[in-house]
Amino acid sequence: MSGQTFDVVVIGAGPVGEVAAERAARGGLKVALVEHERFGGECSYWACIPSKALLRPGNLLAAAKRIPGVPVGDAVDPAQVFARRDWFTGKGDDAGQVEWARGAGIEPVRGHGVLTGEREVTVDGDRVLTARHAVIVCTGSVPNTPKIPGIDTIRPWGSREATSASAVPARLGVLGGGVVGVEMAQAWATLGAEVHLVITGERPLPRNAEFVGDLVLAGLREAGVFVHTMSGVERVAAGESGTELTLKDGEVLVVDEFLVATGRRPGTAGLGLESFGVEAGGPLTVDDTGKVSAVDGDWLFAAGDVTGRAPLTHQGKYGARAAGDTVAALAKGEKVDTSPWSPFTATADHHAVPQVVFTDPEVASVGLSDAREGSNDRVVDIDIAVAGSSLHADGYQGKARIVVDTERNVLLGVTFVGQDVSELLHSATIAIVGEVPLDRLWHAVPAFPTISEVWLRLLEAYGL
Repeated sequence: MSGQTFDVVVIGAGPVGEVAAERAARGGLKVALVEHERFGGECSYWACIPSKALLRPGNLLAAAKRIPGVPVGDAVDPAQVFARRDWFTGKGDDAGQVEWARGAGIEPVRGHGVLTGEREVTVDGDRVLTARHAVIVCTGSVPNTPKIPGIDTIRPWGSREATSASAVPARLGVLGGGVVGVEMAQAWATLGAEVHLVITGERPLPRNAEFVGDLVLAGLREAGVFVHTMSGVERVAAGESGTELTLKDGEVLVVDEFLVATGRRPGTAGLGLESFGVEAGGPLTVDDTGKVSAVDGDWLFAAGDVTGRAPLTHQGKYGARAAGDTVAALAKGEKVDTSPWSPFTATADHHAVPQVVFTDPEVASVGLSDAREGSNDRVVDIDIAVAGSSLHADGYQGKARIVVDTERNVLLGVTFVGQDVSELLHSATIAIVGEVPLDRLWHAVPAFPTISEVWLRLLEAYGL
């Protein structure tokens, strides 16, 4: 066996691992970054980036059709859409990410890393990396595959196949009404597939306010998606003319590809965590600095989806900044301030997690989606109907919600749904994180005529 010693070893070179490694290196530490697939990770090649590249042309075409006088066709060009997506993903070539790591003073290490001792990571069974100070686990998440009878007789799509395919299936079945399900259903419908989306409830995106699911459901159907509500896939079979999906009500759909989008779980299997009392497959529970709670000593940290805290790339990178900075400070014997909202804590995970669903209409939300049980919180819902939205698109349809802590007079949550509302989200996030009193927020005057004027309408509806 060969061996090397570093100050920090980071397992997982997706965006979260890259940030953790960079922050530790910026703090003057010698860092190794271990990756068994592609440097840049899931988000860069199979998730956030390619999925949005697939969605954007269809959203733009729909938006253009809402403005008279704009010459547009009836469909997007799949070949050009795929080519643009491939440009963003580099067709899977991670050489640029490896070069970035080296330029940041980080040593890239290819291979599967396993924890084989305290502060010890063994790569591919024969290369031992010893960390003087800490190991940071940033291995993300993996798909959940439901136990559907017959699913092992076919090769279903997961999110990776859905974002990387370069041919449009004539018929696509999608199981799951979460973010991946609705985004990919709409993307492939606009690319020309006949798409059948199967969901268990009355509407998609059940974790959001009901009006969100209702508007997204209408948008999916307008895009040509056949949505089967209050349903499920009871069994799967490989038929002569395609994959046969038997639904809950007995209806049989025949599709060419079947996308299973039923959620993800922390990627903790195969890391050797059992030796440290951590159940493989479950989350690595951490405190707000990223330190793994179940392991004694200040040496094992984690960030991102693997923690189960807030499974979003941007939130994982936020946690990685806290973990990397904490490790660097501890290595230098500096005091780490663990109080809320310090530079070393990912406090926003508990209060202000922003998320965008890039369907048409878009969904942008942060914080709570409803009042807290037993509280005096107040919920205000309005239509997005201002001069800016009317100018933005003929027949603009959208809604907005605020959740207000009436005792402190601050926002706890904001939800927008409508065309192009994603760019409204950061102002809401700032208002929640900053705990801006509503009577002060009243003085943040929105420019006219923009959709941001909805803020004024929300505050007026609240009573200001």
